Amino acid sequence: MNLIASQPYYQVQREVSEGQQKRSVSDRRIDLYHDRITTHRREFLLTHVFDISYRRIGGGIGLLYLHTSIGVFSYTVNTDPKPFIALFKSMPTDSGRQGEGSS
Repeated sequence: MNLIASQPYYQVQREVSEGQQKRSVSDRRIDLYHDRITTHRREFLLTHVFDISYRRIGGGIGLLYLHTSIGVFSYTVNTDPKPFIALFKSMPTDSGRQGEGSS
């Protein structure tokens, strides 16, 4: 598999122990290949990814949404995902994926 693009995201985990809250941040990435998208815990065939969208929530942070056949998955990002989204949307849709502009 040849990597086409990668988008950093991060995951925040909070744990309460002995009355104190501990917070840990894990840096991760979403990788785009010619036939799939992979994250730290999931893998989606492109035929199952209908769209990718993004919404800024402030402070340089936003949510990247993967719209898939099994649901919508959100990822917290602090870098602009527009180039990643543009590459995804420019990929051929002949594999059954609903591409931009198709009905």
